[in-house]
Amino acid sequence: MTQDDRRRYLIDALLAERADGGKIVTPEDAEGQRALLRALMNVRPPAPVTHEVLAAQDAYLAERLVERGGAVDAAHLEPADAADPAGSRIALWRGDITLLAADAIVNAANSQMLGCFVPGHHCIDNAIHTYAGIELRLACAELMRAQGNEEPTGQVKVTPAFNLPARYVFHTVGPIVRDGTAIPRDRKLLASCYRSCLTEATRRGLGTLVFCCISTGLFGFPQEEAARIAVDTVRAHLTRTDSQLKVVFDVFSDRDECVYQELLNRARTS
Repeated sequence: MTQDDRRRYLIDALLAERADGGKIVTPEDAEGQRALLRALMNVRPPAPVTHEVLAAQDAYLAERLVERGGAVDAAHLEPADAADPAGSRIALWRGDITLLAADAIVNAANSQMLGCFVPGHHCIDNAIHTYAGIELRLACAELMRAQGNEEPTGQVKVTPAFNLPARYVFHTVGPIVRDGTAIPRDRKLLASCYRSCLTEATRRGLGTLVFCCISTGLFGFPQEEAARIAVDTVRAHLTRTDSQLKVVFDVFSDRDECVYQELLNRARTS
């Protein structure tokens, strides 16, 4: 089965699950089909799926990883400061977090913990669920059924990463800042997100942990302040409690890269 065959097979399988599937027209071009498949995966509820569909999905996503440029080894990224005990275990990387081969990547989740249901949305939650595959939502749903309530802010849940090049996904719910001004409780909760993930990585003996910019974007946490909390919390953990873990700050925009670079440079010279 070719990649084109897999993509069309998966679209047909997901459309067949839907009451309105017969009304949705599949585009003829590959890019349009990719967008439709992503949308169908994004809105699919956490329900069982056949082994045949999973096998086709896994083969498709493995090839998509190659098509998107292949995995990047987080362990080999250049450290922020090789001479500093903490800085030597911190790296800054700009790019797609779903391409990083790491022991764990951090997902900025919502309190339902089921991923983003907005078709094709460009948030980190959507991207991670898209390229991990539909098993990730199933795994998250099982965790939430066992828990019996929404996920509190500042904690962490762990799932396999499935079709991502990482081993695990650490899901954490950050605080929502509605008026653009963080209050002390928001700062405390954001720091707790980072500490919870760091503590869990250390408990599991992981070697690499990749953070996204938790709570910025739609959650409204001021960008510079969030980055400062992230860097300070990570440096404190690495300095006091962990001698092996390497932490990567993954950013996606010019502005985020500049903010983190300035904070890491400041720590180097202080």
